[in-house]
Amino acid sequence: MAVNDEFAGYVLSQMGDLEDVTIKKMFGGGGIYSRGRIFGLVVGAVLYLKVDDTNRHLFEEKGMKPFKPFEDRPMVMSYFEVPADVIEDPELLQEWSRRSLEVSARAKGKRRF
Repeated sequence: MAVNDEFAGYVLSQMGDLEDVTIKKMFGGGGIYSRGRIFGLVVGAVLYLKVDDTNRHLFEEKGMKPFKPFEDRPMVMSYFEVPADVIEDPELLQEWSRRSLEVSARAKGKRRF
């Protein structure tokens, strides 16, 4: 599903205080980056943020699900859908986004090629 440009613009405006946030279109969606580090995804009009054991509970407590890129496959990614009430609250969205940036920073050090 393509990025909903209006929604993507809204998300960027809500993340206003984060440093150098951009959305780069990729694979039918968009990656959300800060200072070159990916920490979120926009797919259609849905926002996902990167998770690990330090912040996953925030999403699960609100009943959110992980990003599943292919409906016909069991694979999920380490990104969870962000609830509407978080997206609508700039301070809260920025807090959750900063946590996801920290997750991204830690994950980068663990990559194996």
